[in-house]
Amino acid sequence: MNEFEKALAGILGEKNLAGIQKVKTFIAGAGGLGSNCALYLARSGFKKFRIVDFDVVEYGNLNRQFYFAAQVGYRKVEALKENLLLVNAGLEIEALPEKIHRENVTEFFSGCDVVVEALDDARSKKILVEAYLESQDSDKLLVAASGLAGWGKSDGIKVHRIKDNFYIVGDMTSEAGPGCPPLAPGVNVAAAKQADVVLSYFLKQPLI
Repeated sequence: MNEFEKALAGILGEKNLAGIQKVKTFIAGAGGLGSNCALYLARSGFKKFRIVDFDVVEYGNLNRQFYFAAQVGYRKVEALKENLLLVNAGLEIEALPEKIHRENVTEFFSGCDVVVEALDDARSKKILVEAYLESQDSDKLLVAASGLAGWGKSDGIKVHRIKDNFYIVGDMTSEAGPGCPPLAPGVNVAAAKQADVVLSYFLKQPLI
């Protein structure tokens, strides 16, 4: 247990931290949602991650994603791994620079205890959720997101329980587009709520 983990154990309790550290989290997408959710989970004691994203860091990402100007041009998964290890050098991170599609999605979440859907486009979201619900891992926790663009509406970003191990975070309506861009406040609220669902689930606390 490193110094960060010792300090966190003093907050969460050693037993709670030990339980959290056994959880393996699959994060699909390392953009605004995925990069920030991973940060909040790492700060909360989660230690094992599998992160999948094919994209690279651009200047247009820096308004809401957990990256820095010096990382522009880096693969997102490698940059995110680098940043997360600055929080806790003891993390175990599989950083996979791959594009998620119907043929490979099941292997990506296989063996994980929780799936965080943090993808940009509706088609990819649908592929992941459908594959998960049809898989042998459908008893594991799934936390998806829908509706978090724009500003001034963060109170509308809620946790929606679909079933005991399937939650969707968002306002369910605010799709990103012209006049309603994804910005740091709304994106971070949604990412924090996704992380809070995961933390609450494994600490066995009531969510809603």
